[in-house]
Amino acid sequence: MLNFQKIRSLLFYLSLSLFFAGLPFILSFALGYKFNPHTLKFTKTGLIFVKTQPDGAKVYLNGKLTAEKTPTSLHELVPGTYKIAIELKQHYPWKGEAYVEAGKACRLDKIILFPLRPNLLQLNQEKFSSFHIDFEKKFIYYLDQETNVVYRSNLEGGNFEDIASLPEKFTSIVGWQVADDKNKLFIFNQHQIVVVFFDNQADYGYADSAVFLDYPQEKIINVFWYADSYHLIVFTDKYIQIIESRTQAHPINLVKLNKEATVAFYDSKENLLYFSDNQKNINGRAYNNLYKLDLSSSPVLLEKLMKKDNE
Repeated sequence: MLNFQKIRSLLFYLSLSLFFAGLPFILSFALGYKFNPHTLKFTKTGLIFVKTQPDGAKVYLNGKLTAEKTPTSLHELVPGTYKIAIELKQHYPWKGEAYVEAGKACRLDKIILFPLRPNLLQLNQEKFSSFHIDFEKKFIYYLDQETNVVYRSNLEGGNFEDIASLPEKFTSIVGWQVADDKNKLFIFNQHQIVVVFFDNQADYGYADSAVFLDYPQEKIINVFWYADSYHLIVFTDKYIQIIESRTQAHPINLVKLNKEATVAFYDSKENLLYFSDNQKNINGRAYNNLYKLDLSSSPVLLEKLMKKDNE
């Protein structure tokens, strides 16, 4: 009986010792701390939140597979850098690193897993050299320089049709653009602009009213449709010009340029033209500057200038 009491006392004090010895670990765990074997200290933990699109992906933490799939949170992580790998069948894997801070959550919530076989669809039904997309009108325009034909389709490649014929002798196309009215386009090279009108009929006969604008003494750098889909804004190696899209039209020089390699952007909605040039600034010094030319009030002025120029 005495020995039994001694054993019970021994077990009691042993349990009490183990309780007090483990109490720091229990309290630390409850308060979000964890023993760090590298520093031999209790450290407040953090977590990593992982979200993918699509979800249901496997998550590997430092090479070991975790129990849950995305979206998931990896808890009780001591501060430091962790290697993360994410895998989903029929998708490209994702790999990266996450740095965990004490008491904070590291979010990996912008991960997109792309499919191994993307949804690739061919849209053209004929050969083409270049294309333009009009997202507002939902058209795709294709230009074939070998056959001199312009095609058009919707954004899914449907309603594919040939809509215009380019001049056969026109070569070395530098650029082209469809007008906002969707009835014509221009093509240009260094010394000539041609305005081609679309065939809106049901047959295959093309309009024969192409407009040719020649620049034998100047080098054409860039061309834009003006907002009225009738005038053209032309950048040459010498001037910024406005010209009508009609036969024998005469250009109006708006700005004399000092730099041939001018970069330009035209906002047709606001009628604002942005361009760079070596114009003199208010201090009289000339170096590369960016300019904004307001063309919003120009139609009346252009009309007066055109009448004066034609007199």
